[in-house]
Amino acid sequence: MESLYILIPLSLVLVFVIGVVFWWATNSGQFDDLEGPAHRILMDDDSAKTEPEPEPTDKAADKSAS
Repeated sequence: MESLYILIPLSLVLVFVIGVVFWWATNSGQFDDLEGPAHRILMDDDSAKTEPEPEPTDKAADKSAS
């Protein structure tokens, strides 16, 4: 019975903390766009191709050929 004097207030504090964290998450925009990042991963952006890197030159081979 004595443990209820600790557990009930502790559970009320825990519920209050969870409520505050949920309220903060909804007001800060954490749940605004749940599907956007998943769709962005799947969409390929073919227009943003990078140029191929130039091949490195072998300076040792250039010196021996001279």
